Amino acid sequence: MQRQGKAKTPRRPGHKKTSNTEKDPVGVYCRIRPLGADDEECCVEMISNTTIQLHPPDGLKANRNGDFKETQYSFKKVFGIQTTQKELFEDVAKPLIEDLIQCKNGLLFTYGVTGSGKTFTMTGSPGQGGLLPRSLDMLFNSISPYQAKRYVFKPDDKNGLEIQSQVDALLERQKRENMQSVPKTPVSSRQKADPEFADMISPEQACKYDSVDEDSSYSVFVSYIEIYNNYIYDLLEDAPFDPIRPKTPQSKILREDQNHNMYVAGCVEVEVKSTEEAFEVFWKGQKKRRIANTQLNRESSRSHSVFIVKLAQAPLDADGDHILQDKNQVNVSQLCLVDLAGSERTSRTRAEGNRLREAGNINQSLMTLRTCIEVLRENQMCGTNKMVPYRDSKVTHLFKNYFDGEGKVRMIVCVNPKADDYDETMLVMRFAEMTQEVEVARPVDRAIYALPAGRRHRNQAFKEELSRRLEERGGPSNADDPELMNQLIDSLPALPACELLDATDDQTLPRLVEVLERRHRIRQMMTKQFSKAAITLKSMLQDFDSNFSAKENFIHDQRGKLGEKDKVISSQKTELERLENKSKTLEYKIDILQKTTNIYEEDKRSLQQELETREQRLHRELSERKRMEQRMQGMVADTKHKWEKECERRVNAKQLEMQNQLWVKDEKLKQLKAIVTESSSGSAGPTERPDKPQRPSREKDRPATQKRSASPSPMPTAPPVHQRHRRSHSTGGEKWVDHTPSTNLELDTVMQPIIPNAIKVSAPSEKALAKCHKYVLTHQELASDGEIHTKLIKGDVFKTRGGGQAVQFTDIETLKQECPTASSRKRRSGSGTDDQENRVPAVSSSHVDQKRRKPWGNGCEK
Repeated sequence: MQRQGKAKTPRRPGHKKTSNTEKDPVGVYCRIRPLGADDEECCVEMISNTTIQLHPPDGLKANRNGDFKETQYSFKKVFGIQTTQKELFEDVAKPLIEDLIQCKNGLLFTYGVTGSGKTFTMTGSPGQGGLLPRSLDMLFNSISPYQAKRYVFKPDDKNGLEIQSQVDALLERQKRENMQSVPKTPVSSRQKADPEFADMISPEQACKYDSVDEDSSYSVFVSYIEIYNNYIYDLLEDAPFDPIRPKTPQSKILREDQNHNMYVAGCVEVEVKSTEEAFEVFWKGQKKRRIANTQLNRESSRSHSVFIVKLAQAPLDADGDHILQDKNQVNVSQLCLVDLAGSERTSRTRAEGNRLREAGNINQSLMTLRTCIEVLRENQMCGTNKMVPYRDSKVTHLFKNYFDGEGKVRMIVCVNPKADDYDETMLVMRFAEMTQEVEVARPVDRAIYALPAGRRHRNQAFKEELSRRLEERGGPSNADDPELMNQLIDSLPALPACELLDATDDQTLPRLVEVLERRHRIRQMMTKQFSKAAITLKSMLQDFDSNFSAKENFIHDQRGKLGEKDKVISSQKTELERLENKSKTLEYKIDILQKTTNIYEEDKRSLQQELETREQRLHRELSERKRMEQRMQGMVADTKHKWEKECERRVNAKQLEMQNQLWVKDEKLKQLKAIVTESSSGSAGPTERPDKPQRPSREKDRPATQKRSASPSPMPTAPPVHQRHRRSHSTGGEKWVDHTPSTNLELDTVMQPIIPNAIKVSAPSEKALAKCHKYVLTHQELASDGEIHTKLIKGDVFKTRGGGQAVQFTDIETLKQECPTASSRKRRSGSGTDDQENRVPAVSSSHVDQKRRKPWGNGCEK
């Protein structure tokens, strides 16, 4: 038995970080999924193949000024809604598979809001295979001719691999084949694959890596875990089924191997030999993954899933026939494909109970990931040495080695362009922008074993030639083979120079004779050795033939006995298989019915809650509508009564104005008539002047029961006295306290109370009064005619004996605003006819009355 070797997970040589270590930034890609409906509002626009732009949805203010703000984000590459799964794989995952074959680690994870297409990007659907199936297909297409036999590499449960000899591997295969629990590679795997994953990748889209080392043997191990509520569970673990007392799955723990790499202790690692077998293992774990129905996603992932592909690679020996039993030359590389659960807001999903707890743990783990990325970025950009909180979450703790330089890291940000996800999408974009600034050390290349290249090819050619010659000649005789003769001649001593330059040369010929005699002796010795070996081989073959015939007779007898038992076993197996198939069919139906029932129950509960919510909303709206109707009826009645009074007042004012105009015209006509009469009478004596008609009185025209109008009384007939204009004290160089209450209304008048060098306050304070010498209060009140009067009450500020501040009011300025239609009622009703006739009605009136008041006491202390 050959000595066993142990392989370790690859790691950087040494822990010291040199300053010249090459680093690459984390590759961040963006993929935009199509909208669910054509009429939905889109908030994401693809500007170029590296830039996207976010538009705020209608009705949302993006900043404090109320202006719409559009933001742009750049990525390594942006994939639009027309991008196929193959194009995405070619740019993102294909380089990671090439690095995996070249003994380099890789990490690829999807990140985004719930319902943004992360699971579809990673897994895909029939006819549109995602990154995971395409990665497995490319891997097996590349290494399929060079795979080692099953169980040559064996996991040691410590994140390493042990190398077994061919005999031990054969015994292990026979032992496992007799166990019913280990699934075998299907014969027609394309036909027996699960219907949900059948025909994911068409033969035209298959690809492979051409630079595979042919002088090495490969073996692939896969494992599938999920991180649920910050606990790690193995999705490939076969738990014993107990219908009476079912057991909950046991969580796994993280450990660190001797190379300081993190791994899941006790995780099942299955060796697979084809893409179909890997699909079968993946689907076995996918059925156990936790999903649930939420308001935003019908099949929402409630856990982070991690599918680990581990590739073991060992060089062949010098003959190119067996794996080299040297543990130092065995490399193990792994690729982690991570489908992170989407971040969600409970206000939108309306999660309760377990769903609420799951959402909290998902958001907490994603927050820890963002924190770790932020600390890494700060350490690299600012030169700090802060501790990265990897241990705060199982996700970051498991992948800490990748961010420390153990492999290439790539992230796909999935974006849903609908307007409802705008706020969450903004947070995802900021995290992606920050992640691009983190740099990871570039993995180093592995040393190549110092053996000649082409060993496998020469060994295969030798075996093919040997089998051909054995078939042609019926034996291993190769005496007449010219190539073999050439090899034998080359193995003999080389001939010396045989050129004779002088007739008296007596050294060249004796030297040639000596070499030829030596070659003859060597040839005779080799012939004797070959003859002895042939005789020994013939005797061994005769012994083997005799033993073989005896074994055949014994096997023939044993086969006769086993035939009868095989019949009994076959009948029992047939019955057992029938019962197992029936049981599986019933279990599958029960599982489907249970899932369907759960979905319907959840839909029923959600619909009941929505119905109750809408009923409550309807009741509230009805009550609000009744209150609004009552309020509107009261407002209509008040407004009607008000306008009736206003119309009555305006009619009376207009009637009085028309009577005044009619009286003025009558007066003019009478005066004109008197002048004409006096001029025509000639020398006639002076006649008595007719009595001047009395101007119609307002009191007489008004009805006795008419109430007093709210409009102001007419102006007096005496001409107004133009008082001397006094300049306001507010224009001085003193410093003022401008007290403007917050309840005041803004008036769009031409004249505004603007005070320079003033401290504006909504409520007076001792601190503001201590800095100024003057005080002004802007006061607004509603006048009897319905207009707003603004008063500026001014005063002097002085200190009191108690150390406070007091104000002594000295002046009041009033700003009035009048309606143009009411100006006619305020005209003076003088007796002069020319003055009444030539006056033009004012269009608008706005004036300031300045009144001098006596000081109010000793002041008001503030």
